[in-house]
Amino acid sequence: MNETDVVIIGAGHNGLTCAAYLAIAGLRVRVVERRKVVGGAAVTEEFCPGFRNSVASYTVSLLNPQIISDLKLANHGLKIVERRAQNFLPSPDGNYLLTGEGRTRESVAKLSRRDAAEIERFSRELEAIADVLRQFVLRAPPNIVEGFGIGAMSGAFNAIGTANILRRLSLEQRRNLLDLFTRSAGDMLDERFESDLVKALFGFDAIVGNYASPYAAGSAYVMLHHAFGEVNGKKGVWGHAIGGMGAITQAMARAARGHGAEIETEAGVREVIVEKDRAAGVILDNGEAIRATYVASNVNPKLLYTRLVPEDALAPEFLTRISRWRNGSGTFRMNVALGALPSFAALPGAGDHLTAGIIIAPSLGYMDRAWRDAHDLGWSRSPVVEVLIPSTLDDSLSPPGQHVASLFCQHVAPQLPDGKSWDDHREEVADLMIATVDRYAPGFAASVIGRQILSPLDLERQFGLLGGDIFHGALTLNQLFSARPMLGHADYRGPLRGLYHCGSGAHPGGGVTGAPGHNAARAILADHRALLSQWRTGG
Repeated sequence: MNETDVVIIGAGHNGLTCAAYLAIAGLRVRVVERRKVVGGAAVTEEFCPGFRNSVASYTVSLLNPQIISDLKLANHGLKIVERRAQNFLPSPDGNYLLTGEGRTRESVAKLSRRDAAEIERFSRELEAIADVLRQFVLRAPPNIVEGFGIGAMSGAFNAIGTANILRRLSLEQRRNLLDLFTRSAGDMLDERFESDLVKALFGFDAIVGNYASPYAAGSAYVMLHHAFGEVNGKKGVWGHAIGGMGAITQAMARAARGHGAEIETEAGVREVIVEKDRAAGVILDNGEAIRATYVASNVNPKLLYTRLVPEDALAPEFLTRISRWRNGSGTFRMNVALGALPSFAALPGAGDHLTAGIIIAPSLGYMDRAWRDAHDLGWSRSPVVEVLIPSTLDDSLSPPGQHVASLFCQHVAPQLPDGKSWDDHREEVADLMIATVDRYAPGFAASVIGRQILSPLDLERQFGLLGGDIFHGALTLNQLFSARPMLGHADYRGPLRGLYHCGSGAHPGGGVTGAPGHNAARAILADHRALLSQWRTGG
């Protein structure tokens, strides 16, 4: 008899979401996590004496509201607050853009009256499409398989349901959707706006976690992906989890444990057990074997199939294709302890703008040059930096009168050219990132009293983010929807029976959403019901 019904590899937010749903349904669930703490990349840790911050992931919007409700995360301690302003973009010429409820139109009008009218139209168009696509987040995409069996029939019915949802879009909206899936954000934004800062506001979302120029084909979809979010019922809003991102995963862990799930830390997986073409459990790094009816993986698909599943258990063509799974989000992540709040030259002093996402990237051209630099040199000489100061909303993170800041930095090469190692250059690049912020907020560098640095290599070592990829795989057209992680496996089922994908390498992709974990749990429960029915009928 198996020791458990389901073993889940990785206690990141999607693994915990999957565990909670399965435990609620009455299955025996065991989650195994390599690190000492649960949460994966969504954790809060002390990085400097007295200073805590969200270590890797750092802001809330994409976490699905149905999951928050189903798992009763508020009852388990989760509280999310909105930023008092949404985004602040300073410019070297002294201009700035400040967005948020009651702020955006007036701020844009100071830069361009034409853009002030256009930004409302563009935002409405984006929101209308995002509203329809939100309906795909908590459902599997159509799965494309060979033959005419049950799997093909299920995929066909799913495709019909997908088509019915898309029919709710007008013809013009469908044209816009096609543009968003295939075109560059830069070209689309250049057509709509004249102010560099307004273009940069949307263009930043097109390169977040996307190692590409905003003029790269397909970057418009990444912009759309970041429009799916909401906070406390308000769409398109970003917020902060009190206690940091670890508050989300701690609440999820409490929800899962409350329904009987077991979660074990310092329990890395060495290998997936495969018997008769079926996943039958896992072997831990310490040699312990855990046998299970179902195995769910919350790790990057490339890591799963090239490191954990025995090579001879996979078809050569599958292994060849998954080995080409593209990773690398161009991300360099820092947390800094501050002796004082920064004062930006474009908008000096304290204010609501310091609760916003502060974007150091004043134009699409700046972002394009940053990517070209990184591609050629390894990192940008003028990098893109988003500064978030969560202690302006949450005084539990730092001592009185002091603050913490998250620096989400792009563009850097996932692997440095000419055989160079990130271990030899991380401090140099960290100095550059701080100096970049200091150019816009003089005195920022002098206020830094401690820092934590995570290069792409550090992100891979600590969190299993291959190439530092925060999305577990690039959000490119050949790695989206029915092709995530591969055509034929979009239904969260792997190529081995009993093996499932519950991480961000599955639809709908990256970000702290919980959606892949939710959707994988549905697939496992459907297969479990079918298996029970087969046993009862003696099949």
